[in-house]
Amino acid sequence: MTVELKFLAMTSKKLVSSHSTNTLIARILKLAGLIITLVAIFDILITPMPYQFGDRQWQIDLVTSLVDRGIVPLVGIVLFLTGFGIDGPRTGELQRAIWQDPRFWACVLASLLGLVYVLAFPLHLNNVRLENQSAIEQVSQQASQAETELNNRIQTEIASRRQQINQLITATDDQIQQLTKNGQLTQDQADLIKKFKADPKSVEPFLKKQEEDLRSQLQTELGNRKQQVQDSRKTQDLKSGLRVSISSLLLAIGFIAVGWMGLFHLIQRQM
Repeated sequence: MTVELKFLAMTSKKLVSSHSTNTLIARILKLAGLIITLVAIFDILITPMPYQFGDRQWQIDLVTSLVDRGIVPLVGIVLFLTGFGIDGPRTGELQRAIWQDPRFWACVLASLLGLVYVLAFPLHLNNVRLENQSAIEQVSQQASQAETELNNRIQTEIASRRQQINQLITATDDQIQQLTKNGQLTQDQADLIKKFKADPKSVEPFLKKQEEDLRSQLQTELGNRKQQVQDSRKTQDLKSGLRVSISSLLLAIGFIAVGWMGLFHLIQRQM
């Protein structure tokens, strides 16, 4: 009889100790989950200030920020609900209305955040598409401006060359020879000047050919730079759009699953 009483006493102490440990762990998880969730929500609300709902780039940055921080409130809510799960129902506790249970509001918050991330998925894809189109149009406008400046530079360069050729045509052969010796003219340039002196009408066709070659070369370089910028922007927007949109969809699934399963469990307990 004495042995049985001792065994019961030891068992009772172990149960009390285990219950105290579970209660402590549950309280820690509830507190940690609550703090993590609140900090994450405040961070999400404060970071995008000042709010500019009509600005497309602001919307893109907002959704990116929401996705990058989205896992934090999800972990917080899960920890909070896990704390209640470990704590379990208390003996003699009166059944409360579902809206008086903190778990109900945690599940509602999870469901609302899930809805936010569901809406963020198509919104971000559309904004990235529109921003990409706008960026490509801007690159095209800049390329057109650069082409106009390019034409002006070519005209100025050809006019300068025409002036130099006209000056050299009036020089004597001895002067041209001296310029060649001094390194101011190459032998090919000296021969070309002699050709122009013999046939002055060949100057303009020569300059026109140089203008076409120069314009073709610079336009090719400009077109390559324009294509590189557009390809780089498309790749960047594609990566950003896919990363943020897919992450948003996964977070939506996670929040909705936690929220709806939690609400279903609470409703079942009320029945």
